[in-house]
Amino acid sequence: MLGRKKEAEQTKDLPLHIAMIMDGNGRYAKLKRRPRVHGHYEGMQNVKRITRHASDIGIKYLTLYAFSTENWNRPSAEVSYLMKLPGDFLGSFLPELIEKNVKVTTIGNMDDLPKHTIRAVTKAVDDTKDNTGLNLIFALNYGGRDELIQAFKRIHEDINDEKLQAEEVDDALIQKYLMTYNIPDPEMIIRTSGEYRLSNFLLWQSSYSELFFTNTLWPEFGPDELDELLIQYRKRDRRFGGLNDKEV
Repeated sequence: MLGRKKEAEQTKDLPLHIAMIMDGNGRYAKLKRRPRVHGHYEGMQNVKRITRHASDIGIKYLTLYAFSTENWNRPSAEVSYLMKLPGDFLGSFLPELIEKNVKVTTIGNMDDLPKHTIRAVTKAVDDTKDNTGLNLIFALNYGGRDELIQAFKRIHEDINDEKLQAEEVDDALIQKYLMTYNIPDPEMIIRTSGEYRLSNFLLWQSSYSELFFTNTLWPEFGPDELDELLIQYRKRDRRFGGLNDKEV
């Protein structure tokens, strides 16, 4: 892991916001010859490990793709288990999150979630709302296309209601209508398990994100590998469509 002697000097080079597509729970369970829910349980344990580490090294925002709008298509028993996980996770981990000054927030359509899931998440959000450390953002019932559709509908309504002029619509204005309006775009997006796609995750916000893909299954993706990817991140030349000094 990052050595403590170097931690202070390296913090300035860390991304402000890391987003993660936590993939591979099912394949992990299959390798262990266990039910798929075992993989999701172990994945939940790993969320704790990665959250602790992100907080310890000074990451300010960590967004985790916990449940997508497409995940409803999975078997009902698996969906039911996934809907229990926020309550189990926060029930056991919330005291530590509070102690570590972590602020819990969510993006996604919460209205469609079971009431017990909403209660658990709402309590965590309320209990940590004044914390000033790591912002732990759960994408729950979230889809990038759905987010954009909802944003464009609201913009259309505001134009019709004459609260907004069509000429005012630009990049900055659209950003204000997104679920992440108060969250900086992720500099770094990590996907585990060897898949190479974004799967409807932060489609607008990822325009200039650095993408990292690893074959490691999510339950086995530990702090050491995150640190290795952070080393790679610091070597990336982020030009945002411009030229670097050598190309000028």
